Amino acid sequence: LHDALPIFAYIVILAVLLVLPLILGGTYYTNLASQILIAGIFAMSLNLLVGYAGLTSLGHAGYLGLAAYISSWLTVKLGWSHASTAAIAIVSTTAIAGIFGLIALRATGISFLMITLAFGQILWGLAYRWASVTGGDNGISGITRPSPFGIDMGEASHFYYLALIVFLLVWIAIAILVHSPFGATIRGTKDQPRRMSALGFNVWLIRWITFTACGFFGSIGGIMYVYYHQFISPHSLSLANSAEMLLMVIAGGAGTLMGPVIGAALVMLLKNVASQYVDHWVTLLGLVFIFIVMFIPGGIVAGFDRIKNALNSNK
Repeated sequence: LHDALPIFAYIVILAVLLVLPLILGGTYYTNLASQILIAGIFAMSLNLLVGYAGLTSLGHAGYLGLAAYISSWLTVKLGWSHASTAAIAIVSTTAIAGIFGLIALRATGISFLMITLAFGQILWGLAYRWASVTGGDNGISGITRPSPFGIDMGEASHFYYLALIVFLLVWIAIAILVHSPFGATIRGTKDQPRRMSALGFNVWLIRWITFTACGFFGSIGGIMYVYYHQFISPHSLSLANSAEMLLMVIAGGAGTLMGPVIGAALVMLLKNVASQYVDHWVTLLGLVFIFIVMFIPGGIVAGFDRIKNALNSNK
């Protein structure tokens, strides 16, 4: 599960993902797989900020809500096409993320965390109170899914493959970004910001670009989220939703490519499967998180790496 998996391992994982609807064999679990892929997009986008730049945010659900509401309103109220509304939603959300970054990046540490929390709560308040546009607590419904090349995305397996394509494109883009020279500067601003500044790097600009990229990838997840649920409400922008995304990153392993995806799968499985058998599944999620923090510091990926290193040292 390390970032540098053998090519053969990636081929096997991709092959499993491609045949997963056939393996699962049911609409419910195929839909669950789609939800995991969408949650993985959110977790990967947040990981750019938390894992690689070292800036913890509690307002990431705001990007989900912004993109989803903009796309939904333009589609339902104005009747625009899915392609145009998705493009406008992604560009608008990315631009707003860039503007917000100008404010948030004036601070670091707990102050940055609180500013992002305030940002998320402001957007939640707007979605809840601006009922003439957002529908208030009732949200916006009647949203349809796109039909690229005439393919019906109402079919669970068809939508799964759409989610898989988008997920893979985002994963590849983020992998290229974090392994590029610019990705090295992002990690440098996390580990040694003063030294990076002394070497002539603009630490603030690097963080701002990363912050904006986080909003860009998060907006893509928001589009997929609203396509899946065909409904958007203020709950999607809530603090609980932002905290859930942060939990995915930390549980799986911040600063790794596979960690957020594994964390997203863990949280979504507990949320959708364990909740069928355990009434207080949130308590179970909390206990799992405590276990990871106490016994697997660094997340699940880091734990697998330690086991692998221990086995190799015993050979």
